[in-house]
Amino acid sequence: MTPEPLTPANTTVVLVDYAVGFVNLLRSHNLTEHINNVVGLAKTAKWYESGLVVTNGQSSKPSGPLYPELVEAIGDQPVIERAVDFNSFLDESFAQAVREEGRKNLVVGGIATDGCVLQTVLGGLREGYRVHVAVDASASPSLEAHNAAVQRMVQTGAVPVTWFSLAAEFQLDPKFHDTPHRMRLMQENVPSMGMSARTFFHALELGKRATTAV
Repeated sequence: MTPEPLTPANTTVVLVDYAVGFVNLLRSHNLTEHINNVVGLAKTAKWYESGLVVTNGQSSKPSGPLYPELVEAIGDQPVIERAVDFNSFLDESFAQAVREEGRKNLVVGGIATDGCVLQTVLGGLREGYRVHVAVDASASPSLEAHNAAVQRMVQTGAVPVTWFSLAAEFQLDPKFHDTPHRMRLMQENVPSMGMSARTFFHALELGKRATTAV
């Protein structure tokens, strides 16, 4: 079966438990890179106007509130505080929020990959959604735990994606084809590609100057 493209109109991005109290436990990914990818995924949802559902445990718990960088990226987006651990779909307010977005594709990112992300992805599959997991915007206390969870999710029907590949796919939507979103994401959240783009545009400018000089 040929897969349909992911578009802002048919996709909801789900952000799960990016709590400050968990972040120092993560060892599967570099912390700076992890936060950068999480913010990139959130911006992708906001700028391309896809569905977006954000959830966290109760902020009074030791895990605490969301990453400040993520809070800045999502602005006034509501955050669903769950009393239910692991499978977010067992919390009715979360499940209802996802249903109200009215989109059949989910892209789930969060922490930990082998905990709340895994169980929420499995919960989404049971609910009949086409579920994708943002592997580079998720993390675990070990790389082994992260990889094992991703493998299990894939074997049960989830599809792995990266956050910037999602942004590139959203950019193909005719509504957003001519917007600067992808270039801005590249410059702000993919530093290596941003520098390459600057090199490219610098070369173009030099070419223009050379042509003018002739």
